[in-house]
Amino acid sequence: MSGALDGLLVVDLGQHLAAPMVAMVLGDLGAEVVRVDRADGPLWSHPANAILQRGKKSIALDLHKAEDRRTLTDLVDRADIVIESFAPGGNTAAGLSPEVTTARNRRLIHLSLPGFSPDDPRATCPARDGVLNAAAGFYLYPGCSPMDYIGDRSKEPVFSAIPQASFMGAVVALHSVAAALYARERSGLGQHIDMSLHEASFELIGASAMRTETPSPKAPAVKMDMPQVGRYQGSDGEWLELCLFQDKHLTWFAEHFMPREWIEDGMSDMDRLINDPDLREQARGRFKELIATRPALEWEKAINDVSGASAALAQSTKSWLRTDEDARANRLVIDLDDPVLGPTAQAGYPIDLSATPMSTKGPRHLLDADRDAVLAIARRERQALQPGAEPGLRQALAGIRVIDTTQVLAGPTTSRILAEYGAEVVKIHSFEDRQLGMHPYTNSGKRSVMLNLKTLEGQEIFSRLATGVDVFVQNFARGVAERIGIGPADVRRVSPGAVYTSISAFGYAGYRGAWRGREQLGQGVTGMQVRLAGPGNPPEMAPFAYCDFSTGNFAAFGTIIALYHRLRTSQTQDVHASLSGTGSFLQLPYLLDYEGAAHDEPSGPDAKGRGPLDRLYQAADRWIYLAAAPDQAPAIAAALGLDTLPEDDDVRAQAIQAKLLTISSSVAVEELVRHGIGAHVLLDLTEVMDSNYARRKGLVITRNHPGLGNVTLTGPSPRLTRTPAVPTRPVGPPGWDTRDVIEDLGYGDRFEDLIDDGVIQDGLPDGVQFVGLFR
Repeated sequence: MSGALDGLLVVDLGQHLAAPMVAMVLGDLGAEVVRVDRADGPLWSHPANAILQRGKKSIALDLHKAEDRRTLTDLVDRADIVIESFAPGGNTAAGLSPEVTTARNRRLIHLSLPGFSPDDPRATCPARDGVLNAAAGFYLYPGCSPMDYIGDRSKEPVFSAIPQASFMGAVVALHSVAAALYARERSGLGQHIDMSLHEASFELIGASAMRTETPSPKAPAVKMDMPQVGRYQGSDGEWLELCLFQDKHLTWFAEHFMPREWIEDGMSDMDRLINDPDLREQARGRFKELIATRPALEWEKAINDVSGASAALAQSTKSWLRTDEDARANRLVIDLDDPVLGPTAQAGYPIDLSATPMSTKGPRHLLDADRDAVLAIARRERQALQPGAEPGLRQALAGIRVIDTTQVLAGPTTSRILAEYGAEVVKIHSFEDRQLGMHPYTNSGKRSVMLNLKTLEGQEIFSRLATGVDVFVQNFARGVAERIGIGPADVRRVSPGAVYTSISAFGYAGYRGAWRGREQLGQGVTGMQVRLAGPGNPPEMAPFAYCDFSTGNFAAFGTIIALYHRLRTSQTQDVHASLSGTGSFLQLPYLLDYEGAAHDEPSGPDAKGRGPLDRLYQAADRWIYLAAAPDQAPAIAAALGLDTLPEDDDVRAQAIQAKLLTISSSVAVEELVRHGIGAHVLLDLTEVMDSNYARRKGLVITRNHPGLGNVTLTGPSPRLTRTPAVPTRPVGPPGWDTRDVIEDLGYGDRFEDLIDDGVIQDGLPDGVQFVGLFR
């Protein structure tokens, strides 16, 4: 099968992680990618280049030479997409300013991926991963939870080796490029995308920063230490993430695995467990004893297959790469024979497209191995500008209609992003959905309808609503959508061209294919929990919804790619993204196994960074992150007023720490940055959200939501010059638009009867209170 991006030329000038990752994914979708490096290769010398540079043609150019500058100019003039990660102003110095490139090649999509945006006061700060994560509030303090994203600041912050900001920059850039491609197919014109990694981080902050001026009724006091949601060791010493998050899951588990006396003691009663701390402790001990009677893998399969409740292994990344059946079945791990490392197992494909599946063009090429082939590309005849039918197009997805039946975070995030690019979205809520706390953010811009799809009249209304729809999004367990009459064949009976997007926990192939799942399970199976906890410690869930929000972004990217392919070929297809697929990509620098691989990146509660020049330090008043290259030790000494730095790593770290304790964090950061060293004060989410910069750039917005009052939440981060993503209309409470939608469909005269028959609800069902995680 051909790829969705066959025929496109991508010129990859990016360095480090985010930009090469974007180019790699575009190449796996069929684009021809030319990697342009200096004579000594990529700036980042890391085994992860076996993943990041796979399938790309390689040429080394010396831009001090006129001939090589002409070659690069010729490549860019013939490219569909150029990707660079210069610091602000760097692209101009290299003769690659987007104003020049897009004027010379009006079809060009020029993607800039700096650490900080050119109009950010921190634009001159070298933006390594640690600096960006500190600026985004991603280094959290002990005691953090999904209810408290700051934690106990009297203790030391927790370092994470996962490059959250770079990853989010890459995935937001991917759907920005997809939207720009779709807009180009309609208008004939390319555009510039200025996507700083810092601003993309707000996609991961997401609903965690949502606030109201008048707090809504609070959700029940669910304890974050509930015994039925946590890690337990099996008889083989391996860990299991037990995830009986809903009342029914606890009941199912109890019916199949709990002794009768445990049930009589209240171990299956969610309300009693919430309100009785002694019962919780007793249950935790009993669960520990119970899980220890079988191997973890046996428990994983029994809990899901026998009871229908949720659980998954909390295993290492090494196990995910080497032994996990599902990783291979869903192509989340693939094998490539790298010319430097030899045979490798590495991160596979983050999305699945049914008609144009992703497929790498092979392992990375050695530096400059394709010089002759690339020079031939630079001599190709230039494409003529083809005027599009919509030269004045204002938003990429204007006129696209979407139906969203998803719940919780990942699925709603997908259609929320589509709405920000201009799509019209109708959200169908289930009467049974009680996980609505983040609704104002995740369902922003959608018309919100309460419709019972399990009734005959509900199916009739759905068919009318879905007629002519362009995209359908669902996150039911495998086979459920088909059983209730909204599977791909059902949707395409009324909308033959619909792109059908599904989101799952583990992918649909493999033994986990029909299982339910949540954030912690995506983190567990792929190794994220083991990485955070560190060697020898019980796995630990990261409090951010990394997998959920990132999967929603990947699914949006896949959906727009499928729409682009449909526009070019009239062929529609299914799109699939999973939490475990995203969990793999979140760890991309480490999702690599080969002979001699160390798997020893810094992790655990005592880790402070990657070494003495790239780590967390405590200044006189608060913590900072310092990130420097190995040859910048003299510059650090000069910035801190030291004569020199010791050579020994431990002694060097002690010397830096001792000096920083005498300097305020703001002064230390200012001096370090002035000497060309990356540094940033460790911010928490409140500071990030309340910054003047975030408000000025629309990364944080406050608007009046009908029925809810003023709500503060994060705004869209993609920066497309011609067809921008824009804040969508504020959504009301769940079901707020039911009457309008039903009347538009021609059922207005039957509205009350449909309510009486249990087909629709005008707002939330009786007895259900809209509660949330508002601050």
